[in-house]
Amino acid sequence: FTSKLEGMFTDMKTSQDTMQGFYASHGHELVDAPTLVVQVLTTGSWPTQPSMPCNLPAELSALCEKFRSYYLGTHTGRRLSWQTNMGTADIKATFGKGQKHELNVSTYQMCVLMLFNNADRLTYKEIEQATEIPAPELKRCLQSLACVKGKNVLRKEPMSKDIAENDAFLFNDKFTSKFYKVKIGTVVAQKESEPEKQETRQRVEEDRKPQIEAAIVRIMKSRRVLDHNNVVAEVTKQLQSRFLPNPVEIKKRIESLIEREFLERDSADRKLYRYLA
Repeated sequence: FTSKLEGMFTDMKTSQDTMQGFYASHGHELVDAPTLVVQVLTTGSWPTQPSMPCNLPAELSALCEKFRSYYLGTHTGRRLSWQTNMGTADIKATFGKGQKHELNVSTYQMCVLMLFNNADRLTYKEIEQATEIPAPELKRCLQSLACVKGKNVLRKEPMSKDIAENDAFLFNDKFTSKFYKVKIGTVVAQKESEPEKQETRQRVEEDRKPQIEAAIVRIMKSRRVLDHNNVVAEVTKQLQSRFLPNPVEIKKRIESLIEREFLERDSADRKLYRYLA
């Protein structure tokens, strides 16, 4: 767990250095381009997230490809996977009577809004096809942009709280706010379906595995030799403030540590474990 936290801080610092290097080498080409800030996160140090890509606006997509080429050119044997569902954007918008605002939105919301630079009216199907944002996320995104009072930078036809596949959307020229900067959140997801619940449980269990293993290693490093029941009891005691580990999962983690030669079974008593330095 501690090493994961250290990895997170390292990623944040390394990302700053990476962006400085990127703009130092490409700055002359990017004078008129949007400003890009990328956080490069190491898989394994951060909670797992399903990758849900979307079609970025052309000017941003080209910029992201430049960054990808730069990063992979300076780091060998690595792979970049864009987590567009985790990003944010600041975009400047001009409404009726020349009223200007800076909108703080999610990456998905930015992708939708940028379509209205070239269209006054778009159907749900047209937006879905252009952005390829997953349907549940797109519906939440459009609800946030068209159905929340005081944040409705889009208009929906017909007007209702729910998003339907035959709806149409228009840029809301009459949008006003007393604030120059307007933060548009994303409405909370509706109750999860059974498959979504199962997927969430699986992600939680994956995130807990390293924590259980770290607790086992700490205990065995301190005690050197311990029987199975006491290992389970000690791990449960250490982790109960965060979550209650399943004894079956603890057993699986012990087996995994034995396979990787962190621990070994006693030759005389199979329920006795020894720590291997």
